[in-house]
Amino acid sequence: MGGDLTRGGLPGGRDTAGTRPGAEPRPAGTPRIVGVAWGLLILNTLGSAGAKTIVPLPRSLIQMVTMGALVAAFALALAVNLRLRIRASAYVLLLTLLLVPSVISSANLESGIGALFRCGRLALFIGTLWLLSRWWDGSLTFVRYHIRMYFAVLGSVAAGLVVSPGAALPDLYGGRLVGALWPLTPPQIGQYAAVIIGLTVLLVLGRRTDGASAAVVIVPSFVLLALTHTRTATLGLFIGLALAIGSLILTSAAARRFFTWAVLCAVVAAVGFASALQAWFLRGQSKENFSNLTGRAKVWDALLAAPRSTSEKLFGVGLGDKSFGGLPIDNSWLAVYNEQGLIGVTLVAAIIIVLGGVALLRPPSLQRACAIFLIGYCAIASCTEAGLGDASPYLLHLALAASLLAAPAEAAPLSTPAVPRRHIPRWARRSEVT
Repeated sequence: MGGDLTRGGLPGGRDTAGTRPGAEPRPAGTPRIVGVAWGLLILNTLGSAGAKTIVPLPRSLIQMVTMGALVAAFALALAVNLRLRIRASAYVLLLTLLLVPSVISSANLESGIGALFRCGRLALFIGTLWLLSRWWDGSLTFVRYHIRMYFAVLGSVAAGLVVSPGAALPDLYGGRLVGALWPLTPPQIGQYAAVIIGLTVLLVLGRRTDGASAAVVIVPSFVLLALTHTRTATLGLFIGLALAIGSLILTSAAARRFFTWAVLCAVVAAVGFASALQAWFLRGQSKENFSNLTGRAKVWDALLAAPRSTSEKLFGVGLGDKSFGGLPIDNSWLAVYNEQGLIGVTLVAAIIIVLGGVALLRPPSLQRACAIFLIGYCAIASCTEAGLGDASPYLLHLALAASLLAAPAEAAPLSTPAVPRRHIPRWARRSEVT
């Protein structure tokens, strides 16, 4: 990455005083250690289960690294915010409330002692967000942190593909791209690529970065997304971008031009490459297998049909590995229902509704468009991916949206305020007269 996208500047240099019209509210006021803490949160949510790597990594070692990253993120956030100054955030408040049913259900140990460990991880994750909320001022600072860190993760995926194509495109995953250096699954890689592609496109439309810098991010990320054959990430990218750009159409000529060209390209692709697109979308699956969402529907039906006590319906069975009967649930709403009950589902729905409502009430802006993209992407991905009820990349995406929707920090006055005359010494008053 290069150019303005990595340096965080605007054309003509940064406007740290906030005097230029349309300038971001003091991005230079955010300590670098905050960006390090945000990157460590991303490292924590990469997970410890995935494909086989070139150099076998024990799962215990991976868990030590990811949990160590979370502890380090909390320690850094606390060190830079010793006075515990936080900003009011409905998003983090709702996450804190979500911790209540998680602890109540996990205390029964129905999901094992690991449930309490996951509750502790979630509590530390939420605590770090509270500490970092002090710098949520509606600027694009955290967007740049997000892009940089996930681009670095995708860089490791690309390096694994170059070093060992066989390990990066294993037959076990049907030839789909996986992490050969760090155990990442195709849906994870697709998610990271789709999110930074969407955010970078919006930065270009908002003239916050140049085309060359954006191409360095978008082109390789799109290639990796295509190699993962991840339908959820691809649909989330296009639908999320459509919603975000739609929010800018009335105020941005660049958004109108981009939308027009995107529609024309989509029509041409649908007509000229229909068979190739269909083959990529089906991934060699039969129509019957595709209709039941690659077997997901069977797991969902079994989960909903399982008998539950009143307590389990309300609070769930405790934080687990997002599976049922040994099979992944792959649906955030059903995973939350299984682990945190109806109360958890209500709180997660409130998170999406509150963030979406606040975004709709904000005036059109680039920050609002980025938030709408992230909210839309997470809402779409929640149908076939789990993660909205526990520390995950999806909660970080929504935290980024919350930071973008926060009220801008008040800028410092550009001139020294007038001193009342009664506070001026007499000798100074005489000098004024003379």
